[in-house]
Amino acid sequence: MFIGLDLGTSGVRALLVDDEGAPRHSAEARLAVTHPKSGWSEQDPADWIAAARAAVVALAADRPADIARLRGIGLSGQMHGATLLDANGGVLRPCILWNDTRSHRQAARLDALPGVRERSANIVFPGFTAPKLAWVAEEEPEIFARVATVLLPKDYLSFWLTGRRVSEMSDSAGTAWLDVGARAWSPDLLAQGGMRRDQMPDLLEGTDIVGPVRGDLARDLGLPEDVLVVAGGGDNAAAACGVGTLTEGDGFVSLGTSGVLLTARDGFAAAPDSAVHTFCHAVPGAWYQMGVTLAATDSLNWLARVTGETPAALTRALGEDLDEPGCVRFLPYLSGERTPHNDSAVRGAFIGLEIATGRDDLTRSVLEGVSFALRDSLLALQASGATLDRLLAIGGGAQSRYWVKLLATVLDLPIDLPEKGELGAALGAARLAICGVTGAAPAEVMTKPLISETVLPDPRRSAAYRDAHAAFAQTYPALKAMP
Repeated sequence: MFIGLDLGTSGVRALLVDDEGAPRHSAEARLAVTHPKSGWSEQDPADWIAAARAAVVALAADRPADIARLRGIGLSGQMHGATLLDANGGVLRPCILWNDTRSHRQAARLDALPGVRERSANIVFPGFTAPKLAWVAEEEPEIFARVATVLLPKDYLSFWLTGRRVSEMSDSAGTAWLDVGARAWSPDLLAQGGMRRDQMPDLLEGTDIVGPVRGDLARDLGLPEDVLVVAGGGDNAAAACGVGTLTEGDGFVSLGTSGVLLTARDGFAAAPDSAVHTFCHAVPGAWYQMGVTLAATDSLNWLARVTGETPAALTRALGEDLDEPGCVRFLPYLSGERTPHNDSAVRGAFIGLEIATGRDDLTRSVLEGVSFALRDSLLALQASGATLDRLLAIGGGAQSRYWVKLLATVLDLPIDLPEKGELGAALGAARLAICGVTGAAPAEVMTKPLISETVLPDPRRSAAYRDAHAAFAQTYPALKAMP
């Protein structure tokens, strides 16, 4: 048996699978995010430990016979978070999360330094880890002076489980300290960010073994004493392992809190000027690229809050038949935007409201705006040389039949819907554990899900949506110019 332990922003999920990767049971524990100031987003790492403990203990209580045969735990988690430890392993301050934008000035300064984009393979976004540490150095110098190690969120769980301060390639690629092509910490990037090599954890590949769970902790959690912890991957890389996105041409679109369009690459092919992320894969010796829109289902959730409806009720009211593009245009930049604009300050907007505009018009425009933003990501990925002829749809938004039809038409690609079942980062983490402990090849373990249906673009609407996207793309400069 193996566990995939996924540390998300809203909770920790522990998924128990057998040695063939078939899910057996799961447990979850919720997390909260604090926002001390506008643009700030933080969590207390002690809450991660409490949630992970609760989830694992629940599995052990519910499935004691299976847990007795547990061999490994693989990790996945939210990327970019800055978890600062002192020399004794104590946490110095709350973790600054991936969606925190306070370090936008520091990010711009680092991004402008010579060679940074070339070595890191990415624009330095405010959400990345390096600008967060530059902010701490400037605003909290007494804390910065005590930083002995910077760990990413899931790697703090690894530290708790094993006592080792390590990370792996896919998560570390989102720090702006890693030479992504060389898969190693970059002395130049560290120096430009005001950091030292000794403050970085040791680097592993995603299938490498970190070590056994500490004996006292294993007993406390109800686990066997010989359980091994495997390094795992950042959430998107782990999700790619969970759906078998491993080689050139494989890709998925995730309609979650943020929207992600991800494709595996057979080699290293950076395109930082387009705001495409080029990261190491959790699979050894591989890379992936993705475009990100920061508010996907978050945009729909926002509309649900202000209308007093549920997201499901809003999308259900649209039916299943795809309409022509609506007259209302929505810019989904409620939390800023990454691909292709790299703009943490821009905010969203409705355009074209009139006295006759109703709730369904607003819902339709929100779904269209997010879909158009994902087309921006697709075009950026294609410009970098990525080839995609179809996509797998995952995430909560993929439950909306209308949205999937809309997205297939806007992207002009067939979209495969997987059969009901376990998908995503926790499954990917468990698969990484299987490979790490047993030595099995990733391609044998990380298979693609069975497809229940393929949704094709609507040829009657394709031209209209191409024109609507062109109008959408022209709106950003005008929105950006507003005071």
